[in-house]
Amino acid sequence: MRVPILKLHEYLLISIQVELDDKTALQFQEDLLGKIHDTGAKGIVIDLTSVDMVDSFIAKVLGDVVKMSNLMGAKVVLTGIQPPVAITLIDLGINMRDVPTALDLEQGLDKLRLDLEG
Repeated sequence: MRVPILKLHEYLLISIQVELDDKTALQFQEDLLGKIHDTGAKGIVIDLTSVDMVDSFIAKVLGDVVKMSNLMGAKVVLTGIQPPVAITLIDLGINMRDVPTALDLEQGLDKLRLDLEG
């Protein structure tokens, strides 16, 4: 199963609505990096509202996706992080210190616009 990646102007919007297993997470990583390359997207909002839990591998992939996207010139905002996901990310030492976050997709898009245009 693939995670849909929508393009809106110079942004990519992702709302993860499927359970992330190892294969899906790696496919998402590959698809997102390809989409950044193909579209020249400047910003990405990844909405995690429907993600209730992550294991250590999924947490690492999420951290890697943020770093890889930044290396390709696309700023990432994570939205809708549920408490168990936040706890797992911190417990595993996944560095999200410089990653902007927001409560929901709309606020994430607003934050991205401000960061990139302001």
